[in-house]
Amino acid sequence: MESTIFTNEVILSWLRYYAQNAEIDLSKLKILDITGKNKNLIPAIMNNHAVLVFTDAGHPDIFYDMWNAELGDCDIWYNEGSDPSGEIEHNKLSDMIDRGINASAAMLILNPNAASNYPVGMDNSRFSSGSVHYVCQEVRAVIMNKLDIGEQDNLCIISGESIAVEAAMIAAEGSIIAVEYDGRDRDTMKENVEKFGLSNVTIAESLEDGILDMLPPPDVAFIVASPRISREINCLLAINPVMDFVIYTLDFEILMSLPELFRENGLERTEAIHIEVSRVNSKNMMEPFPAPWLISAKSARGLL
Repeated sequence: MESTIFTNEVILSWLRYYAQNAEIDLSKLKILDITGKNKNLIPAIMNNHAVLVFTDAGHPDIFYDMWNAELGDCDIWYNEGSDPSGEIEHNKLSDMIDRGINASAAMLILNPNAASNYPVGMDNSRFSSGSVHYVCQEVRAVIMNKLDIGEQDNLCIISGESIAVEAAMIAAEGSIIAVEYDGRDRDTMKENVEKFGLSNVTIAESLEDGILDMLPPPDVAFIVASPRISREINCLLAINPVMDFVIYTLDFEILMSLPELFRENGLERTEAIHIEVSRVNSKNMMEPFPAPWLISAKSARGLL
C-alpha cells in the first residue's frame, strides 16, 4: 500500500471538521488524495458536487488551473494551517486564483455546476484547437464503449488525442501513455493535458527509448492504424502478452492486413464494426463524417 500523510485517522478528523462547519452530505462526498499520486483533481471537480481534497504543499497554480478549466463558480472551504481545527473560511474560486497551497491540509470544493454523470463523447469544442483533427464525438463515444475502461486501468493510446483525454478522466487511478509521433500533435496533447488537469498522462514521441519500461504496463491499447502498426503491436505485447487492442482505421489495405497481423501475434479478433455518422447542417444538407472501422482483439491466451 502506498504511504501517505493522510491516514484513515487523519481523514476521519477532517471529515468531522467539515461536517461540523459546512453543510455537506457526506454520502455524496468524493474524497481525493493528490499527494504524491497521479490523481486528476479537475475532472473530479467537474463531475462531483462536493470534493474533499487532501493535498501537500507546493501547488502554487492549483486555483489558477481550476479557473482556466472554467470552474470559477466553485466554492472553496478551508482553514489556515494543517490541522482540522479553528475557524473555517470559504470563498469563490474566482477570488483565490492568485493563491497557492503552502501546507499539507484538506479543502472542501463545492461545484454547483457539476455534471451528474461522466460525459462520454465530449463535444470537440472542449478540446484545445491545434494541429489535431478530432474524431467526431459520436464515434468517440463508441470507441470509449469498446475500450471498456476501468478506474484503475492503464492504457496506451497511439495517435488518439481526444481518446487519451477521455480515457485519462475515466481511468482516474490508472495511467495513460499518449504516443504522438508528430511534434505539433504532441504540443496539442500537452495543451489538452494542462487544460483538463490530467496528471496521469505521459506523452511520448514513440514506443522506443524504454518508455514502456518506466510506467505500469498497459492493459488496453487503442491504435489509430498506420504502416507502423506491426511494430507497435510487437512492442506492446512484449510488455503485456495478454493486452487487449482496439484498432481504428480508415485505410482499406490496413484493414485487410489485420487478420494476418493478428495471427502472427497470437491475437484473435473479438469484434469488427463500421461506424457511419452524418449530420444535417444549417443548409439542411447531409454532412457525412469519416466512417472508420473499429477492430477489437484479444490475446488467444487470454481467451483460454
